[in-house]
Amino acid sequence: MRVSADSLSLRELLAVVESGVFYWRQRLDQSEGVAREQAAAAIKELSRILDSLAQQLVAGRETVRITARMPSTRVAPLACPICGRGNRSGARYCVACGLPMRPDSTLVPRPPPELHLTVAARTNIGMVRKVNEDTCYSGEFATVDGKIGTLLLVADGMGGHQAGEVASQMAADTLKAALREALRAGVPGADEAWHELLRRVTLMANGRIYEHSRAMPGARGMGTTLTLAMVAGRRAHIAHVGDSRAYLINPGGVGEGGTWAQLTADHSLVARLVDIGQLTPEQARVHPQRNMIYRSLGTDPTVDVDTLSQPLAAGDALLLCSDGLDTHLDDAELAQIVIDEASEVRACERLIALANQRGGKDNISVIIARART
Repeated sequence: MRVSADSLSLRELLAVVESGVFYWRQRLDQSEGVAREQAAAAIKELSRILDSLAQQLVAGRETVRITARMPSTRVAPLACPICGRGNRSGARYCVACGLPMRPDSTLVPRPPPELHLTVAARTNIGMVRKVNEDTCYSGEFATVDGKIGTLLLVADGMGGHQAGEVASQMAADTLKAALREALRAGVPGADEAWHELLRRVTLMANGRIYEHSRAMPGARGMGTTLTLAMVAGRRAHIAHVGDSRAYLINPGGVGEGGTWAQLTADHSLVARLVDIGQLTPEQARVHPQRNMIYRSLGTDPTVDVDTLSQPLAAGDALLLCSDGLDTHLDDAELAQIVIDEASEVRACERLIALANQRGGKDNISVIIARART
């Protein structure tokens, strides 16, 4: 499925739902007992959705707007005359240095305070799976000018027979090597240059996994999600494919008065059904098709990569996770645990423990990176 100008073709969504019906019909023919009942229920639900989509097409509706498409959550157009930090329009005092926003000739401009990241990363097999097909990574990358960038990465593999484990690890290894080589030449300047770099290295990982799947018997269909954040200075540059997620969390708010925002948009069937009003977010979390994604690394020769640059402030926390976490915890719960725990390690452990307590149906990976001055 392609997204153009934040709109999605209903005809393409219809084709994805039809492929889901075909998949579950095969499962119905091959299954017995409870599995057969689950397949029949899935076919019934998807058939209802097919009917609704067909009615919308008959009524002349061809596209639907995507409402959760990689937003920029913090708008800060007013620069502090002293430290340069962006502030909301009408701010009287700078949120970074605390000095008045009104220019004063007695105040000497200085650079904004440097941010330091405290990072914790944890992965867990969960309570059901026999193999952990997730890969998560955090590490620092030195650049030619002596600056330090931090890479955060979560990949959730798929394919069975350990192919998913291979795909997620292959994605991480390829991206780390490609980024290290690229950053030796220096850090890109504008956000667009970062986006181009992240797209390029993500496509390298996609190509490597795709070629491996075609060359190795039993590896056809292997693939992985990917959500990564490259933090450089006071900005996080994000690349995203699939349904792993990145969140921005701050107890002081991240925009529109909330303490959290999902930075990435799931490339999944149920996410698009939420967009068109067929499902609520609560229904999507437990829907039988919640793991059906239409975009991943390695399943096709090329892939569209979502990118975003997010400004960071002191107190911000970036949370990256595989869907084994957000299946069991809602967004508000995720944010509150990160806010309540001063220790990033403890926050990761609490999130994983709670997901396992509620069933642990999938592998669970969590990375938390908190910015401090």
